Order: sequence, then C-alpha cells, then structure tokens
Amino acid sequence: MTYIWQDFNIKTMLAETIVFRDGEFCPELSTLDSAQISKNYDLPVHYIYVGELVGKNVLEINIPENVKNQKIYLSVRVTVNSIADFNILIKNSGLDSNVRCFIVLENHGNLNFDINTHHLARNTGIFAKTRLLAYKKSVSNLSGAAHIYQYCENARSGIDFSAMADNNAKIIFKPIQKISAIPDSAEHSANIAEVSAPQVEYLHESGLNDAEIKSVMRDAFINNTDF
Repeated sequence: MTYIWQDFNIKTMLAETIVFRDGEFCPELSTLDSAQISKNYDLPVHYIYVGELVGKNVLEINIPENVKNQKIYLSVRVTVNSIADFNILIKNSGLDSNVRCFIVLENHGNLNFDINTHHLARNTGIFAKTRLLAYKKSVSNLSGAAHIYQYCENARSGIDFSAMADNNAKIIFKPIQKISAIPDSAEHSANIAEVSAPQVEYLHESGLNDAEIKSVMRDAFINNTDF
C-alpha cells in the first residue's frame, strides 16, 4: 500500500485494512476480503477511502453486536472536480467499540457531504473530524447527524467540521444531534479556518513566497496544526 502514502498522504498503521479507491472497494489492496467486519480482530481495522468522487457515493461501516472492544479507524482523502454526493453511515452496535474518522475533502465543484453516526450499544464511541478545502466557485453542503439511542448510556460522540475556503466558495453547514440517552460526551462543531495578517507576515519574513505560504497554510490546516 505504498501508493496510499505517496499519492494521498494517508498515514497507515499496523492494522487490518479495507481500502476504497474512487468509490470502489479494492480487495487486492486490502487485508480483509470484505468491506464489512463480522468478528473481532487482534489488530485495529483501518478503512482507507481515497481518490476522485463523481456521482453518488456511499460508505457504510457497521459494527455488529458480536464485536466487542474493537478499534476502528477511517481515513478519507478525496477530491471532487465536478458534481458528487458522498454519504458516510456508521452504525456502532459493538459494546466498548470505538470508531475514529479523519476526513479530508477537496472540492473544486459541487459537493453534498453527509455523515450519520448511530450509537446502538452502551459505551460506544464515534468521533469524526472533517476538513474541507473549498476552492474558487465551489459549492459545498456539509451535514452531520449524531444519533444516541435509548439504553445506549455512556456513549462518546464528536462531529467536527472545519473549512478553509476561497473567497468565492459557498459553504453550508447543517449539524444535528439526536440524543435519547445520557452520554459521557457529545460534541458538534463547525467553523471556517482563518489566517491572520501577522501569521502571513511572519511566513514572508521566513523567506517564503506567496505560493509557498499557501501550501504551508493548507498543509497545516489539513493536519490540524497551529501556525
């Protein structure tokens, strides 16, 4: 899976892998034969979703009741150049199982993105961080809903949207929480990243030109690093 690092800057780990490229499951690049898990694994399970999206795309992650205390990671790095819908559905029925997602969306066109998380057992965790790069004249609709159902106490939920946008880009955030049990934590946030004039001046004084500064700011935003 060397190409994952070289082409998409996805950090891999010691894990069972389920790889999608351009919206299609790639068994030849995965260590697991199926796009869904059905049992416990000694290693974490790492979903890797990369490439270019066109049309409607759906990713479902379903942790069944028989899976206990399993760690699941999702890494997404996708580009939209025309029109695309991207829906992520996560259902966690595994007691003490945790899902952590880091999603990078690069939109040059028209993107509708929706993430829905469902806590269906006690002590479940689902955390999703989405970073949107919205380019000139792009349109981005981002929605997210966290569902914590009755009898699913001590759930830990987090959905975070952050965007770095061109002045001519259009962005709409639609966050929702539906909570029917007392969680350990439930957070939902959306913001536009801003870079101050002193930060840009400092980078200029460090010897970087405008293109290099733009690249540094972009990389720092994607990696959630302060300037």
